[in-house]
Amino acid sequence: MANATDPRGGARVRLPPPLVLLAFIGAGVGLRYLIAPPPLPGGRAVQFAVAGVIVAVALFIGGSAVGLFKKSGQNPAPWKPSPSLVLQGAYRFTRNPMYVGMTLILVGIGFALDDLWLVIGAALFLVVVHYTAVLPEEAYLDEKFGDDYRAYKKKVRRYL
Repeated sequence: MANATDPRGGARVRLPPPLVLLAFIGAGVGLRYLIAPPPLPGGRAVQFAVAGVIVAVALFIGGSAVGLFKKSGQNPAPWKPSPSLVLQGAYRFTRNPMYVGMTLILVGIGFALDDLWLVIGAALFLVVVHYTAVLPEEAYLDEKFGDDYRAYKKKVRRYL
């Protein structure tokens, strides 16, 4: 697994996931003007309520994960070195709470804008992040933390 580590000391992540998220938001909104998607179910009031709940959950999951990283003195950027595993909070239920949060934000924005392309794009976003960030991060963590990380992987799901 010699290729798992970036020369800067962290995982070999080539695309910053927040930029991927912004690209998918832009693509979804842009596509809406090229090909009008069918409306999402429930009417605007329901869509806004659903969007609010989804975004609130996303911010709680992702924000608490970022907070745990900062509290432990680590940088949440995946290409930065990880001095220790973070196993508390949302990390007890998902190994990737920040990416789950980003995916949910995309779904929430889709509901808020009544944009089916953003909702569909959320699944594609997660596929892109899976291959460009999650797999390199897992290889890095496996290489760095060995049996401790492998035991964690057996106990906690990758996403949900």
